[in-house]
Amino acid sequence: MADVAKDLTAGTVGGAAQLIVGHPFDTIKVKLQSQPPPLPGQPPKFSGAMDAVRQTVAAEGPRGLYKGMGAPLATVAAFNAVLFSVRGQMEALLRSQPGAPLTVNQQIVAGAGAGVAVSFLACPTELIKCRLQAQSALASSGSPGVAVKYGGPMDVARHVIKSEGGVRGLFKGLVPTMAREIPGNAAMFGVYEALKQYLAGGPDTSGLGRGSLILAGGLAGASFWASVYPTDVVKSVIQVDDYKNPKFSGSIDAFRKTLASEGVKGLYKGFGPAMARSVPANAACFLAYEVTRSSLG
Repeated sequence: MADVAKDLTAGTVGGAAQLIVGHPFDTIKVKLQSQPPPLPGQPPKFSGAMDAVRQTVAAEGPRGLYKGMGAPLATVAAFNAVLFSVRGQMEALLRSQPGAPLTVNQQIVAGAGAGVAVSFLACPTELIKCRLQAQSALASSGSPGVAVKYGGPMDVARHVIKSEGGVRGLFKGLVPTMAREIPGNAAMFGVYEALKQYLAGGPDTSGLGRGSLILAGGLAGASFWASVYPTDVVKSVIQVDDYKNPKFSGSIDAFRKTLASEGVKGLYKGFGPAMARSVPANAACFLAYEVTRSSLG
């Protein structure tokens, strides 16, 4: 239990650091993902990431870049408690003996297991966040899916529970969320461990400095998005889809229709902001986690 408490504390600190650094990038990513295809002969609402930043700041001020942060901020403790605690417990199960370093393959398995657990927290949190972030972009396009204006995270949750099938409605997009979190976390923790061992020159990584941890954490975060990004696009378009008049019947349908209407490029909308976010945000997360965990003994 002591190790679980330490992972909980360190994970919470790491998650808070990740959220503060990365949320503006995430807002732009979701806005680019959720904007509908333009009508023939019409330009898209956002021509790219920088245009989305300019329009968001002009219309909503700098606070618009942090729209939807309430939901993940409120759940960051629970999310990171599950992620790092489950990973820590799986590490304990996979070790040949107490204190023995894990191989890269074992870290991949531990990351995948943590991904299963966090999916059930990530799905409702992501749904609320995506609805708030996409709201302004969809409203200006005339999409019928934004007839309801949300006042904040709790307003989104209340509306979904009342009008979209109860609590089950908060888990819309669970399948693509799991398809993102399981391989994504497997890749992230595997790459993180592989880079740490490479930089340390062996399996003992306890002596690595903060610069090495920042580098390993940043590249590990990039590997998460590089491995699962099209799945994230599918998750986002399903979670902001209109409940009464849905465009998509499920994940496969969303994938096919996006590919048919926008090509492969459509499955990578917002990829630039996602990658730009992943490096500093995950570098901050892993550094904060490692420093806090080390200080707790």
